[in-house]
Amino acid sequence: MKKTIYALALMATAMMPSMASADNGNVRFKGDVKGLKDSLIVMYATQGGTQAKDTVIVKDGKFDFTVSVAGPTNLYAYTPATLRHEERVGFQAVAVPGETAELSGDLTKSYYFSGSKFYNEFNEADRAMEAASKPLDDFVGGLNSRMQAGEPREALMNEYQAKAPALKKQMLDGIMAFIKEHPNYEACAAIIPKLEQLDDMKEAVKLLSPSVRDGRMKPIYQSVITEMENQAKAEAEAAKKQAAGVTAPDFTLNDINGKPLALSSLRGKYVVLDFWGSWCGWCIKGFPEMKKYYEKYKGKFEILGVDCNDREEKWRKAVKDHALPWLHVYNTRDSKILEKYGVRGFPTKILVGPDGKIVKTYVGEDPAFYTFLDDTFGK
Repeated sequence: MKKTIYALALMATAMMPSMASADNGNVRFKGDVKGLKDSLIVMYATQGGTQAKDTVIVKDGKFDFTVSVAGPTNLYAYTPATLRHEERVGFQAVAVPGETAELSGDLTKSYYFSGSKFYNEFNEADRAMEAASKPLDDFVGGLNSRMQAGEPREALMNEYQAKAPALKKQMLDGIMAFIKEHPNYEACAAIIPKLEQLDDMKEAVKLLSPSVRDGRMKPIYQSVITEMENQAKAEAEAAKKQAAGVTAPDFTLNDINGKPLALSSLRGKYVVLDFWGSWCGWCIKGFPEMKKYYEKYKGKFEILGVDCNDREEKWRKAVKDHALPWLHVYNTRDSKILEKYGVRGFPTKILVGPDGKIVKTYVGEDPAFYTFLDDTFGK
């Protein structure tokens, strides 16, 4: 299996077990692999629904441990150095009650599953995924090498945007073909979350046989599909709240001097509402460019920084340390402002017109925001 290290922030959702499953029991993991030193940290959801974190001793690349789960459950095993972000060594798998997994290969490159029926099928499915994704992986790897060699980033990004869609479709077609050819493989249900796109996941589910689609692996893919559906719904609701022409909800919060400041008091001016936090790396990275444009179009628009999820002392310190010259308000936890504006990512910048209506919204530190300012105020 090609080495995959998932973002640790996603584990809380991904590790939830299937409490509806009737299968209960132990899962054994045995390994004889390269790339390991002395231990693995194993994380999974237990039969009781709690998050387990165990240390497994490794000797000469060999390990043998058993976990007890209520149903098919995502399991993650990383070296301590990986958890400290010092290397990228480990594996992820689905722990299936009553099954035994045997791992071989090199955890720094590629590793493979064998053992009981499920894990042999799981390995076969992963081989198909790896083959399907290889053209795209090779293409991206080549671009990264060329960028490190000094080629312009913008030119490489343009090349990626031109060629990647076809390669992504090629990858998807290969994975879908495998699922269609093996509708009775439970492993096909287990790999559906790796498709990433909601519509593709739903299409893949239709290719499964009824016994697999509604069998013990269903919670593995259904929990991801449900989460993505909820996210899509929330994003659609946020888009409505942030759409051009919508009247920006008024609010009053205390400014940096502790005095009340109402958004409505700025009516008649263009106002950029900057939702940010001192903890947000991209927010901080964007300040130099924001300061540049604030000075460039001085008097043509105002910026109102809205603190998000900070302690007041940290907010005040960040404003001072970064010498932010515009207006600021401290957003208390009970203000409901983030909900009213549908803010789901940081930074979020919302340009409000002199009439109090939203003109444009940008999520993330997007260069297009500054292009828009040039188009709006540079005439």
